Amino acid sequence: MKHSFTRRALGTTAAALVAFTVSSSPPASSADTPYDVLVFSKTAGFRHDAIPAGIQLIRDLGSANSFTVTATEDSNQFNATALAQYEAVVFLNTTGDVLNSTQQSAFESYIRGGGGYVGIHSASDTEYDWPFYGELVGAYFASHPAIQQATVRVENRAHQATQHLSPAWVRTDEWYNYRTNVRSSARVLSTLDESTYSGGSMGGDHPHTWCKPVQSGRSFYTGSGHTQASYAEPGFRSMVLGGIRYAAGRTKADCRPETGYTTLYNGSTSGWSQAGPGGFTNNDATLTSTGGMGMLWYSTKEFRSYSLKLDWRMPGDDNSGVIVGFPAGSDPAAALSQGHEVQIDATDTADKTTGSIYGFKAADVTARDAALNPPGEWNTFELLVEGERLQVFLNGVKINDFTNTDPVRSLASGHIGIQNHGTGDDVSFRNIRIKELGGTSPRTGPITGAGGKCVDVSGGSTADGTKIQLWSCTNGANQQWTVNANTVRALNKCMNVAGGSTANGAQVQLSACNGSGAQNWTAGANGSLVNTQSGKCLDANGGSSADGTQLIIWTCHGGTNQRWTLP
Repeated sequence: MKHSFTRRALGTTAAALVAFTVSSSPPASSADTPYDVLVFSKTAGFRHDAIPAGIQLIRDLGSANSFTVTATEDSNQFNATALAQYEAVVFLNTTGDVLNSTQQSAFESYIRGGGGYVGIHSASDTEYDWPFYGELVGAYFASHPAIQQATVRVENRAHQATQHLSPAWVRTDEWYNYRTNVRSSARVLSTLDESTYSGGSMGGDHPHTWCKPVQSGRSFYTGSGHTQASYAEPGFRSMVLGGIRYAAGRTKADCRPETGYTTLYNGSTSGWSQAGPGGFTNNDATLTSTGGMGMLWYSTKEFRSYSLKLDWRMPGDDNSGVIVGFPAGSDPAAALSQGHEVQIDATDTADKTTGSIYGFKAADVTARDAALNPPGEWNTFELLVEGERLQVFLNGVKINDFTNTDPVRSLASGHIGIQNHGTGDDVSFRNIRIKELGGTSPRTGPITGAGGKCVDVSGGSTADGTKIQLWSCTNGANQQWTVNANTVRALNKCMNVAGGSTANGAQVQLSACNGSGAQNWTAGANGSLVNTQSGKCLDANGGSSADGTQLIIWTCHGGTNQRWTLP
């Protein structure tokens, strides 16, 4: 049975994994809502002899995991009617120019409208002259050394494609170098350790597998998959399944770009202290609660104005939480009475279930339910604390926005901790990291957005009214921005909304700094940059990532053309 992507049910139940996993994560408990996947393997360049093995793998995964597979090398399948049958399209070792302009347009509309893309290995050696495909795949192939063994460093173990892997994954494949580093436009899931093999050319940061939202659609890519043997490896098979499930909307993940975070826990509990009874086991860079009610808290430092991210999983109807904004001390009850808890609980009243500010404000349940992975799967929280305001993001989606007014409590400064609630409430945590915001020191560097392009002052002109646009990154002075307090400056002038307008479509330009609201900007949700006077977001006009695209302000909607990585 076929399912139009415009009618797909984004079910929250999980698929039973078909393959043995590399670490101890439990298999998911129930089947996905059935869906359909197109596997496309046309080549106009080098042809991999692993293509048949790849097709068979995906057929095997589909048989065990509630999706049907259609394999084709017919580019005519790339039309609106045919594509509407599929929740995800896999580019399996494609090479060269495989779609004409009409087919490209149909596929772009499919993705931007909510379809899913999975690219395997030489999918990055495909469609070099099609800008949208470059945005979709994330980075193009540059070169590769001989097939050899290498160590893959898994930096995101919350995504279903990589949650089963240990932090270091040793395997043999053909290891791609890429023309650009995708980190500014995608969430990197794993990197290659170039010290473990010969021929790497990207240095200390060599992304290998990543994911990213593309407007309403989703993209997943891995550089693995050259050899026939890859498709028999349990770890790789489970990774492909996770990538397909993400692309098809059957599992959720925070695939926003992530830079500038400091690790608080990723295997080492240095700096952490246990308060109260019970505790946490520490195995495979994973903390799992035992007994209680207690709390493991980061006692080394208290934080003011920050983005805290962490990954968590519960096996069933369990209970825990993340506690923020409390003073130092060894009494977990005092932390709960003087701080705020962001709840993790599969069931309970609205103000005491997952995403709620416990006892104070319920989450947006509709948004929460749409973003939540079920028990047995990993989820990612971002807790964005700015003064007394606490915003909660679940798998990249905003689900709560709370402002503290309780004089006994303050979010403006304090410690952070994770709760061990009691025997039988077994919640696990991974990869706890933080980015401190604000401060008095200006930050200077490029601002990157859609397609990895840079915010650019047209022609390097310093004249008032000069267009601010997207452009390929050049490291020029006209792409160096200083973020200081609420201003964003280049060439000694300020980013300004033309005429002080608050209307959708108002152009953004360079102008002499004057302290007006038209020049006040603040970091917002989903990587947005918000003009505080209008409450609207910096936006690449028309969703384009082409060189010369005018930047404007527009009502905030969380699309990729409103997501920016600041210095």
